[in-house]
Amino acid sequence: MRKIIECIPNFSEGTKPEVIYQIVKSIAQFSNVYILDINRDKDHNRSVVTFIGEPNSVIEAAFQATKTAAKLINLSTHKGVHPRIGATDIIPLVPIKNITYKECVKLANKLGKRIGEELKIPIYLYEKAATTTERKNLANIRSKKISGKPNFGPKKLGKSGATVVGVRNFLIAFNVNLKSNDLAAAKAIATKIRQLPSVKALGLELKSKKSVQVSMNLTNYKKTTPLQAFKAVKKEAKTLGIEILESELIGIAPKDSMPKDPKTSLLLKAFHCNQIVDFSRILINNTPRS
Repeated sequence: MRKIIECIPNFSEGTKPEVIYQIVKSIAQFSNVYILDINRDKDHNRSVVTFIGEPNSVIEAAFQATKTAAKLINLSTHKGVHPRIGATDIIPLVPIKNITYKECVKLANKLGKRIGEELKIPIYLYEKAATTTERKNLANIRSKKISGKPNFGPKKLGKSGATVVGVRNFLIAFNVNLKSNDLAAAKAIATKIRQLPSVKALGLELKSKKSVQVSMNLTNYKKTTPLQAFKAVKKEAKTLGIEILESELIGIAPKDSMPKDPKTSLLLKAFHCNQIVDFSRILINNTPRS
């Protein structure tokens, strides 16, 4: 049985398509890896690449992408509204088929160790790969609310910053953009939305769109679906006299997490079938080995 994992590296570059092209090229060179989604955001100054494949190929692709990012991205000159600590900021791994979390944790350690040793980038393990309770939460690592040295690599930061590698459950990255430039309102809505179960939310400014955004991570879609989160944002925005502009799905999501007509019911500005994980499984099963 073929083992399949998902990898969702986040890169701190969203304004230079040529840089992202080179990073994606580093991933696409592997025959057993399938890129499902590429999201580039100017205001976040961040790009998220979602790909799946056989474990060894995925880990090699993630390493090569990190290596390319280290050459092309200088974090010391980076500006963007999204929190970050590295050129390759995070590399989450998610088990998709015929593989356990325990196996994925071993892969995360293997990848982190290699990046740390060969690229000299500090590596912190998070979520299910974390070695201490305080490191399970990505926010703690970003805000430096942790003790001790990195899990791998040097303690000193270079121009590539640090990278966080880990294993997690399905996480749906879902953003709702508002017809407003009131950042305080977006932050207030995000505070309310964080009261929903398994929802992390931030209010961010989108200067290029003259808008603001409620950026969300739905860590358990069975407790809060994208539609429930969307309706909650819409309700809170309405109390402030603000309308919804559009929403964004970053990466992929399980089929049972989405409404029947996501483009209409969620006002998704862009959406394609490979973003639904069930379709991704069909894709990988119907693609012959190279």
